Amino acid sequence: MDGYRRAALGGAGEAAAEAYLTGRGLRLVERDVRIGRGQIDLVMLDGDVLVVVEVKARRGRAFGLPEEAVHGLKQAQLRRLTNAYRALHPRVGRSMRVDVVAVDLGPDGKPVRCRHIVNALA
Repeated sequence: MDGYRRAALGGAGEAAAEAYLTGRGLRLVERDVRIGRGQIDLVMLDGDVLVVVEVKARRGRAFGLPEEAVHGLKQAQLRRLTNAYRALHPRVGRSMRVDVVAVDLGPDGKPVRCRHIVNALA
């Protein structure tokens, strides 16, 4: 898959995840936050909890479930990014956590289902 189509599918996944989470009462703070060489997909507030959200979207199961892509190295990167974000924005939220939203995309690239994994790095 070329980079353009991958970016379009990633964008569709992030938009679906944002809509899913805001529909459940979380508030968007920022999206696509670049910190050094890393990027946070979504930063949200769940009440007074700062939530860093990693979005994984896939079409089909050839490479497993989307959430399975958040493995050891990605988890370590998310921890670093979350701590760096907290250092840059110490007054946002009283506590923090990292969630994962797995988005299943249909053959047309449109979201079919979202799974929200709360406190995914606990």
